[in-house]
Amino acid sequence: MDERRPNIPEAVSEAIERRRWADVARAGVAWPEPEVVAPDLADALVDLPPRDRALLFRALPQSIATETFPLLPKPERDALLEVLTDAEMRALLDELPPDDRTVLLGELPGEVTQRLLNMLTPEDLAEARGLLGYPADSVGRLMTPDYVAVRPDWTIARALDHIRARGHESETLNVVYVVDGRWRLIDDLPLKRFVLARPEASVASIMDHTYVTVEAHDDRERAVEMMQRYDRVALPVVDRQGVLLGIVTVDDVFDVATAEATEDFHLAAAVQPLRHGYMETSVWTLYRSRIGWLAGLVLVNLLSSGVIAAFEDVLLASVALAFFIPLIIDTGGNAGAQSATLLIRALSTRDVRFDQWAKVLGREVLMGAALGITLGAMGFALGLFRGGAAIGLVVFLTITTMLVLTNLLGAVLPFVLTRLRRDPAVASGPLITSIADTVGLLIYFGYAVLLLGTGG
Repeated sequence: MDERRPNIPEAVSEAIERRRWADVARAGVAWPEPEVVAPDLADALVDLPPRDRALLFRALPQSIATETFPLLPKPERDALLEVLTDAEMRALLDELPPDDRTVLLGELPGEVTQRLLNMLTPEDLAEARGLLGYPADSVGRLMTPDYVAVRPDWTIARALDHIRARGHESETLNVVYVVDGRWRLIDDLPLKRFVLARPEASVASIMDHTYVTVEAHDDRERAVEMMQRYDRVALPVVDRQGVLLGIVTVDDVFDVATAEATEDFHLAAAVQPLRHGYMETSVWTLYRSRIGWLAGLVLVNLLSSGVIAAFEDVLLASVALAFFIPLIIDTGGNAGAQSATLLIRALSTRDVRFDQWAKVLGREVLMGAALGITLGAMGFALGLFRGGAAIGLVVFLTITTMLVLTNLLGAVLPFVLTRLRRDPAVASGPLITSIADTVGLLIYFGYAVLLLGTGG
């Protein structure tokens, strides 16, 4: 059996290698739990040619196929949808959890989505349309309406009977929700508390009224933040009146956190975030995701060339100044990128709050001065060696001043973008470096004119 897929039964693994799909479908195969074997099966399906992939998928037990399908990359999912019959697709959609079904329908072209919607039962159709009605990046798109709720006036015995009867439909049984007669959430309780309570006690007697919620229209990043802050495996989703609409579970939030981190990496490298994985994205889409930023940064860098052209006579009067241009612009850009990266991460993890901006800027000014004096002293030594004391002083003052300003700039931009409700990751990497280049050159030639007495 393939060591990379230890959860696939040996008999199934051998059948896949020999392309014996009937053996995979044998009733006697001892399958692990669907959620255990699904990741390895998804890998196995991806490695197969399209025709064999469809044959293997059809041979899988329905519960395992349902668990495996959402784990497939988008191209493989789309290819399977093209070859499955209407009956097979209807069975798959019926078994998919509502949140996974919503993700699938939201990623497909409109005409395909409509075709699949027409296959749903009236109840599932109403549910799917309700979830798809929320904004794409909202908590409402992530939530599932499959949960267990009880009433405060029930006895523990009655609540446990209800949990046993309805638990198989719930996304998770770790948490049981308490609602009033109008379905407003009034508590969420761990299942352990019900198990340990006396059967004749009331649900109200074990309530502590301490719970956290997210609203359906909240950005999905808020669900990530709340789950991390309060160490929850599930969060109740409510409307503005406190009515319980559904829940978001930790597996959904983990996917969101991964997607948001990937988006920040892309933005930090001046790449328009990709909707799908690198290998799933066409070359044309990759080109479009990069060319806009690169073209914009070329225009920003034209400012730097314009500064050099404006001070051409200064360079002619003291050629030694040219030796230090790469040092000046690289040092300023690197320092600004460091500052921006630290603040972007601190803001995204809520380590720094927006109302702390004044304290943060003060810290970055002090840090810029300390770094500037240290690196400026190194620059002075190089300037002294290559062009004399005057050149060394120009380099020292430039680096010191520039690092204060670029550190400040790197700290200010994330706060400004956050206030404008834009992703602060845009401020890192190439953008801050390009701006710092122009600022550094202006400072450099300004000190040169002032201290060397050359005309600008």
